[in-house]
Amino acid sequence: MDGDLRVLSGGDGDPLLLLLHGLGATGDVWAGWQPVLADRWPGRWLAPDLPGHGGSAPLPEYTFEGLAAAVRPLVEPGTVVLGHSLGGVVGLALAAAGAPVAAVVGLGIKVAWTDEELDKAQALANRPVTWFDSRDEAATRHLRVSGLAGLLAPDDPAVTAGLVQQDGRWRLALDPRAFGVGAPDMAGLVAQNPAKVTLARGEFDPMNSDEQLGQWGVPVVTLPGLGHNAHVEGPEKCLTLLA
Repeated sequence: MDGDLRVLSGGDGDPLLLLLHGLGATGDVWAGWQPVLADRWPGRWLAPDLPGHGGSAPLPEYTFEGLAAAVRPLVEPGTVVLGHSLGGVVGLALAAAGAPVAAVVGLGIKVAWTDEELDKAQALANRPVTWFDSRDEAATRHLRVSGLAGLLAPDDPAVTAGLVQQDGRWRLALDPRAFGVGAPDMAGLVAQNPAKVTLARGEFDPMNSDEQLGQWGVPVVTLPGLGHNAHVEGPEKCLTLLA
């Protein structure tokens, strides 16, 4: 743990790689990266659970700036951030706020939102916590919410990290209020960013397009054969984003 954050770590030396997961997931989704990083990343790495996820404490209110402030104590000069979806926006907000980040790779960020999508997200944020009578039910819900259904088995440690058991019942560790974080101001986050910014997506990611990601004048990389959770599907392919 680091303060109110549960943090996984590995490696040694510099530079530091900060891996930030997407909405509903935990730092454990980077487990497939550990052997790859041990072989090909020269420094240390950290993979925290974002606030309100996994074993990390919730926030009073969820904003990209608030999430970035919570992980800022993990950053040191020259840090490279690779963030997926929500984590990608948090990485951009972290660097834009002045954290000593050298580069940010935003993978799979949803940059175009309709009013209907934002209303649906806010409705999810306003729902009370749902309790389940069995772990299987809770695991199925976690996999669906995190977008990892079909990619991880229900008994995967990354699923276990996203669940809480209490008095014989199960719920998601995710604070539902995190759904209310809203749409990112990508134009502002990219324009204000002193770090080197790269935006990336899986070829089959339905949540964004090359055209959408290309409108801010930063490099855009499309990873062939991968979907929205490209970092889980193909760690070695995604590692090329850090070259």
